[in-house]
Order: sequence, then structure tokens, then C-alpha cells
Amino acid sequence: MSGTPQEDADRIRLKRLAKLQSSTPSSSSSSPSTPAPASSSSSPATPLPRAPAISKSIPAPSPKRPIATQSPAPSPVPFKQRTAAAPAKFDLEAWEDAVVGEVLKVTLDKSVAERSNYEIVWLKPLAAELESEGPIPRLGSEIIDRLLIARLELDPASMSDDLDFLPVLASLPPQQTTFEYLVGCWKRLNLSKVTLLKKGYPPLETQQAIASLEKLRELVISYAGLTLQEPEMFPQPSNRIVGPEELLAPLLTLSSLSSPLSSFTSTGPGTLGPADVEPFLQDLARRFEGEELDGILAHVIRLLLFHPSLFRPEGLGGADASWRAVLAGLEALVSVKPIAVLITRMDEWCPQGDVGAERFEKVSLLGPLIRLGIGEREWPVLARSYFSEPEKRTKPDVDSSFASLRGTLKSLQSSLFQVFNTMVRASPESREAVLQYFARVVQLNGKRAGMQVDPDTVASDSFMVNLQSILLRFAEPFMDAKYTKIDRIDTGYYAHSSRIDLKEETRIKATSDEAEEWAKANQAPADAPAPNFISDIFYLTIAMNHYGYQKTVDTYEDLAKHTDELQRHLDMLNGDGSWMGTPFQARTEAAINAVKVQMSKIHTQQLAFQTQLLDPELVFRSIGFTNFVSTWLIRLVDPKKLHPTPIIELPLPQEVPLSFRVLPEYILDDIIGYHLFILRNSPQSLDLSGKTELLIFALTFLTSTWYIKNPFLKAKINEAVFYGILKYGPERSGVLGGVLNTHPMALKHLMPALMHFYIEVEQTGASSQFYDKFNARRNIAYILKAIWDNPAHRDALKRESKTNIEKFVRFVNLMINDVTYLMDESLSELSQIHNIQMEMADRAAWEAKPAQHRREREGTLRSLERHASGYATLGKSTVDLLKIFTAEAKVPFMMPEIVGRLAAMLDYNLEALAGPRKNDLKVKDPEKYRFDPQKLLSDIVQVYLNLSDQGDFVRAVAEDERSYRKSLFESAAGLCRRLHLKTDDEIELLRLFVVKVEEMKATLEAEEDLGEIPDEFLDPLMFTLMRDPVILPSSNTVIDRSTIKAHLLSDTKDPFNRQPLSIEDVIPNPELKEKIETFMSDRRRKNTALDMPAEEIVHMDASAD
Repeated sequence: MSGTPQEDADRIRLKRLAKLQSSTPSSSSSSPSTPAPASSSSSPATPLPRAPAISKSIPAPSPKRPIATQSPAPSPVPFKQRTAAAPAKFDLEAWEDAVVGEVLKVTLDKSVAERSNYEIVWLKPLAAELESEGPIPRLGSEIIDRLLIARLELDPASMSDDLDFLPVLASLPPQQTTFEYLVGCWKRLNLSKVTLLKKGYPPLETQQAIASLEKLRELVISYAGLTLQEPEMFPQPSNRIVGPEELLAPLLTLSSLSSPLSSFTSTGPGTLGPADVEPFLQDLARRFEGEELDGILAHVIRLLLFHPSLFRPEGLGGADASWRAVLAGLEALVSVKPIAVLITRMDEWCPQGDVGAERFEKVSLLGPLIRLGIGEREWPVLARSYFSEPEKRTKPDVDSSFASLRGTLKSLQSSLFQVFNTMVRASPESREAVLQYFARVVQLNGKRAGMQVDPDTVASDSFMVNLQSILLRFAEPFMDAKYTKIDRIDTGYYAHSSRIDLKEETRIKATSDEAEEWAKANQAPADAPAPNFISDIFYLTIAMNHYGYQKTVDTYEDLAKHTDELQRHLDMLNGDGSWMGTPFQARTEAAINAVKVQMSKIHTQQLAFQTQLLDPELVFRSIGFTNFVSTWLIRLVDPKKLHPTPIIELPLPQEVPLSFRVLPEYILDDIIGYHLFILRNSPQSLDLSGKTELLIFALTFLTSTWYIKNPFLKAKINEAVFYGILKYGPERSGVLGGVLNTHPMALKHLMPALMHFYIEVEQTGASSQFYDKFNARRNIAYILKAIWDNPAHRDALKRESKTNIEKFVRFVNLMINDVTYLMDESLSELSQIHNIQMEMADRAAWEAKPAQHRREREGTLRSLERHASGYATLGKSTVDLLKIFTAEAKVPFMMPEIVGRLAAMLDYNLEALAGPRKNDLKVKDPEKYRFDPQKLLSDIVQVYLNLSDQGDFVRAVAEDERSYRKSLFESAAGLCRRLHLKTDDEIELLRLFVVKVEEMKATLEAEEDLGEIPDEFLDPLMFTLMRDPVILPSSNTVIDRSTIKAHLLSDTKDPFNRQPLSIEDVIPNPELKEKIETFMSDRRRKNTALDMPAEEIVHMDASAD
């Protein structure tokens, strides 16, 4: 049953008082025998019951907690007393009365209010209550709760029939919120404490006064927290935003680099200034605990971290720098440890359930800040405003944009790291929550590593790269130069921790079953401690790099490939310009413009990516971490487990450690992938550090390739070394040129490692292995050329050719195979290009042909040009390799299975370059195809000269009935003289070589005219007379030993049934060999061509061209 309005108001007042009274000292507890006032100032009231326990949803002061103080009591300060003055007398009650009145701006004395023009509020109703209980006490700690409640209950908008009280209501600030009033009280309280400490009262009395102030502080903070949580508990202005937003406002004003984001711009006594925010938060955190603090600040945190300004399309580029304001507010919050812990305890910290990767960065608390970046896809407005129409921008302009944006990014990333670092240090629980956050991002973004990824289903590049930057900073403390903490990394982490899921990941050299068995065998006991923080950060950084930074690098590099495709399409559209003046002109011009617009857009994207990916500070940290991981991997496979002190010994043992085999393949892949990215885009970044680590890493796994299963990974290691020798800026020998020619490991192992890989890449098992091997071998050829002038490397080659003759012969055989194929393809396609160009040169005849025919021929020409360029480059590098090797190690080239094929290949290509068909290779702009016929001719002639003193080679050239002709060498000599390709002495040496060949040819013709040879004596592959027949065990085929030996150099399978085969497996056939020798003896003729005059044999006209 409802009572009068006055009774209803009393019940509300009592209810509010009960919520706070249980833990705050009050007058009712201090004088329980005194009857309590009943209603208003004029009538007695029923006694106030002791308040029940406060519910969890409404925080209240805790009576069991000791009173917190902001600062310890000052030590007594000795005064220089001129006279023996008595110490200042301190009246605590009088001081309390004055301070409480000043802090709360209240009084129980009407005259005091009148003298202040009612700035100090007369609490007439409370004064009446207290008067009914007895003499009105001074303002002190016994009644401060009643004083504060009475003040908070006053409503300036209310009406009163009490004429004495009307001035009080009229003088109340009409627009002041409860929170503003309490903040004003808190600020005046702080000032009172400072004033007290300056007075120099005796320590004991000062401590009593401070204790009184802290009681008042606890009460003010209690009500401030309560009004943030339940702003309608006390009267509030009708047109003001109240509640959590009132604390949000000062949090958004802490950055001096951003514009105001809130309408709360007041700087009055009720406003928290920048210097007030952190102390106020500290007081809140001291007053409330656990869920109480959550209820007060959780919504403030949500309002801050999901602030609408973070979702504006301009992102980091907003004119008001709004993100700085949000970040500054967050930094203030986490600077208070209990609040930092609170944030990691909130549901939105790391959302669970059905939250996809693309939503996670928008709905997790820190996601909106972390996702800020420069990527064109996520922040197109920012990218276009800085990099629009890139083809029109000058380099200084672009560099200026880079500097500005990178400075902004650095500020963002540094602040984010400080936030995370503070959380990690706040408590064990918050540290675990931070690690779970990183792990959750990794788990959600497994699809980012795929070949074809829908960007709308995964986290953005900016989000992932910023997280990587944070993790790299966490990793810095354990990446010291001497690797003193490297052994603290848990090598069994993937078995001991479930943070990173590897079920879908390929292992370095283990099946999924082997990896699963390893994990079970190494699973930690239930009572074992969790992996240390260093291990967590190490492996999480590796994973974040794989799914984040490295994938972003791949996306960036794909843009270059797309640009190349568009350029080829543009070249095709332009064609020869024959479309101009035809009905197709308008359509063709529109298509050309569309391609140019697309290329400009891609260029904008590339510049945006470069801003973030090639930021020098990020690159420096990434190189440091990559070096650390590569060193850790090598230490893992080092039998002594001591690398890099001392450096590992190579080659590695044949048995690969299981702990290495079960690692995810992406660890190796990302090390090489990142080095390739840096070598292509910012090689100077490796000048300070990283060169030696890259060299040792490459040599370790190129000399011991059986440690890696994936052939493409091995090829990428080789490719990284290749890019390391390419010229950049003033460095002619590239980043690695110096260490390749000076480091002891390189001088000892580089040459055999390259030869070993040259052989291994012949068969990768991939469908594209035929073409893959040429790219890998081109890289090897360039590396060998770069180090060839170093005598130590040439000595290493000679040692290899003598100590490992079988491997070296196989290497030589493959080199000859490559030259044969590449030269044939390049010269064939250049001949076709020549024909089409000649056809197009006759303009009248060309334009008379149908348009469809012209388009088809133009398309064929473009295709031939692309292929010819690649083949010519590869062929040139391989011939160059052949030239330098034959100069240093001749014996392996003279092996029976090698020398004949070498001679035939050289003769065939010499005929193409110097024979009657040489004019077919004349093309327009040969540099476009990287075709240099003069250099090619010079190199091939040099190979002849290098081997001219080898009798077996002379015989092999003489036996080449397909291509060898004396006139061919005469033509080649004439070209070399006329074009100044060779000196006179070299041309004379070539002439003497031809003399030897002609003499040998005459001898052979006399000796080997055997007539018709029985089929059983013929080699089934070469159709030549066998000299040493053997039987292949699986196919039971009889073949000449030299033929099968040459075959096995390239292919380790039986050519007749494709079964595995080695030269040791073949079975000699002595009976057939004896028959062949008898046949040859019977057929040999006695008359030979040696009876011919010498001048008819050796004369060579070197004037021919």
C-alpha cells in the first residue's frame, strides 16, 4: 500500500543508504542508543535498520578491507628554530569540520551557507534530523555518509514550499551531474591532503588526519563508482549524458595529438583533467575488486575500445587523429594493474563461439585498434589519398608519404606493444589471456596460408602485421647476440602445448602418423609445468609470421606478377598499331585505357604494402628474428647442440633427428621466403646483420639436402643465394658476394654443395620438374660465375673432380644435357622469330593479309619472344658454366660416357652459329631476347680450345659424322678474327686442333670401315657397335656399358622397363664381347687414309666467315 509522496521519498532514501551503509562508518553505528529521526526536519522517524549485504551488482565499500592511503606519512622535518617556539597545535575535530565542509561543499549551519552565497549547500533536512537526535555534531567522519547522501539527493529541478530552503535549491548547479559533483569532491580532497602535508603537524596527528581523509575518499569513490554503474540512483540533469560516458570523456582527452572526440570539453572543478585520470582510476581500483570493478568499468572500456571513430574509412589518416585519443585512454586504463587484468577477463577480450576470423578483429576488444593500417583493401581512402595516380608522383613525394605513414604506424605499434606488455606483467592470469589471444588469432586464420583465399573470410593484412610487430617486440629480450637464452626454447613445444594446431600442416620430413606418434611419446605429464613464456612467444611469433606477415608478403609479390600479366596484355592490345584508323580503334583505345587504370590501381596497392612491409624498423626486427630461428634450427640438427659456438660441422649425419623432422615445414619455408623478399626489395637491410646467418643456413641444407623432403624448399634456398649475388646500388657483388668469397664455410662447402644440388634437382618428383630444374641451374650457374675468380673455389672444384669423380661426371653429363636442350630450343625459336619478322617487314604484303591471320601471327610472335628470352638466358649461363669448368677440370669431360656427347653438342651448336643457317638467327633487337650470338660463339670456341689438348676429345669430334666439318671450323675462325672475339694465338690454336681432328678422322675411317654389322652387335639405343656389352638385370636387355652409364647419369631407371637401376647392377657379357672383338679384327682393313699427303688433310682456310 503506497503512502504519501514524502514517505515514498524516505523509502527511496533509506534504500539508497542501505546499499552503501553496510561497510561505511555511520552515525547510527556510533550511537545505537540514540533514537533516529523519522521523516523530515520537523518530525521524528523510525530507526534506520542496519543495511543488508550489498548485492554483487552494486559495489559498496568493504568494512574488512584496511583503509588505503595515497602516500605514507611524511617523516618529521627538522625546523631551523630561531626561537623555542611551541609546535603547532592541531585540533582534529575542528580540522575535520572545516575539511569535510570544504570537500563536500556542505554545511549544517544556515549562516555559513548564506555567507558563501549558498555556494556551500545548507543541508537543512539532515540538520533537522540530527537536531532531533541531540546536539548537532560537527562535520566529521561519523556522519560523512549521511552528509554525502543528503547532498546527492538534492535536485535543483525540484520544488519546495519551504521558503528558507528555496535559495539552497536555486543555488545548486543546474547542469551538474552526480559524477561531476563527486569528481569535484575528489579533487578538493586531494588538495586538502596536499595542504595538510605542508602544514608540518606532528606525525601522529598528521596520520590521524590522513586516515580521516581516506575514509572520506573511500566514500566519494564508492559513490562515484556506483553512479557510473547506476546513474539514475540520484537526481540527474535531464539533458545531460550520464553514466559510463562521463568517465569515457576524460579518457578521450589524454592525447595531445588528437582533436576532442567528446562533447565533454569542460575544464571545471567537476572534470577530470589529464593529470587526474590515472590517480582517479587507481582509487577506483583500490576501492573495488573483481566483479565489482567489472560492473563499474566494463562498459566504459567497451565504449572506449569500440569507439565509432575507429571504424571511419580514413582510419589512421583521419584529420582528428581519433585513434590516438582512444589509445591514450587505453594506456591510462591498463596502467592500473587491476584494470589491465579486468580487460583480459571480459568476454569481449577474446570472443569464443561462432566468431570468424574476419569478425574477430572487429568484435574483440583490441581488434579495432590493431586492425588500423594502410592496406588498400581495408583502408582504401587512406591508400588513395597518399598514393593516388602513382605514375605522376615523384620519388621525393612518395618518400615523404612513406615517412609520414611509417611514423604513424610506429607510434601505433609501439603503443599497442606497451598495452600488451603491461597486461602480460599485470598478473599470471592476464599473461595467459594475452597468450590465448595470440593463439586464437593463429587458430582462426589457418586459411590465410592457402593458395586461393577469399580475403573476406580471414583477418586483414594490417591486423596480422601489427600483431606480428607486437610479437617481435616481445621476442627481443631473448634474442641477444650471444644466443644465451636459446636453450630455454622448448624443442618439444608442439607436444607439450596445444596453443598451435598442426594437424593440417605439412612436416619437414615426417608423415602425419609419425608426427602424431612423436607428440604422444613426448606429451608432458599432467603435473608438469606449462612451457615457459619464452617458448610461447617464440612459437607464436613463428606461427603469426606464417599466417600473417609472410602471407602479406606473398600477396604483395603476387601484385608484381599481376602487373606483368597486364603489361603483356597491354602490349598485345597495342600490337603493331594497325588497328588505328579502323572501326576497331575506339574499342581498342577503351581497352588500353582500362588496362592502364587497372595497372595504376595495382601500383597504388603496391605502394601501400611497401609502406608497411618495408618499414625499416619492422624489417630490422624481422631479420633479427629470422636469423634467430635459422640459428635455432641449425642448433637442433647439430649433433653437438652447440651451434653457433662453435659453428656446425658439415655435412650433417645421415640420420635426421625426429625432433627436426616433425617440425612444420612452414618454419623453413618462411625463413627462406622472407630472405628472398628482403633480397629482392631491400637488400641493403642485410648489410648490418643477417648475411652470415643466411650463408650458414643455406650451406647447411644444401650440403645435406636429405634433411628436407620438399624439393621446392631446396630450390628456394638456392634461389636466395642467387639473389644474394645480384648487384644493387654500389655493391657490385651483391649482399653475399663478400661472405661467399671469404667465409671459411663457403670456401670449403659452397662448390660441392652447388654441384650436389645441380644433380639432385634433375628429378624433383613434381609435374613441372623439367622446367624447374632449368631455373635452379641457372641460379647455380650465376653463383659459380660470381665466385669463379676466387682461387680457393677453383681449388675446391678440382678436389671434387678428383675425390668424387662419379658425382662430378654425373654433374658434367647433366650440364651437357642442359646445353643441348636449351641451345636447340632457343636457336629454333629465334629462327621462327626471324621468319615472322621478315614476313611483317614487307608492309604491303603484311597489310594485305586478313586481320585474323595478322593477329594470330602477332600472338605467336609474342609467345616465341617470351620463350626465346628464357631459353637464351638459361642457355647462355649454362654454356658459360661449361666454359669455365672445362678450363679447370678436364679429365671428367673425357670419360667415355661424356666425351662423345660433349663433342656432338658443341659441333651442332657451332654449325648453328657459324654455318650456313646463321643468318636465320638475325632478329630485330636481339637484346630484347637476351641473345648475344657473338658471346655464344666465343664461349663455344673457348670450350674447344680448353679441351684441344685432350686426345679423347679430338677423337670424339672426329667421330661426329652428323655435324663436324672442316669448313665449319674455318667459318668459325673467320668470324672470330673479323669480330675480334679471339686473339691470333687462340685462332692458331683452333687451327691446330682441326689438324688433329682431321688426322684422327683419317685414321678412324681407315680402322673402322667394318661394313655391315650384325644386329646382335649393335647398341639398342645408339645403334652403334658395342665395345663392352652388359645385361640389364630387370629387362634382360643387352646394351653397351658406356651407353647405359651415360643414361644413368641423368635417369636412375632402366630405360626399357623403368625399374630402378644402378651401374653396379649391370651384368657383364664376356661371351658377346669376345664375338665383337673377333668381328672387328676380321673386318679391319690394312689400307688407310694415312697415306694421303698431310697438306690435303690439315690445310684450313681461316678467312671464311
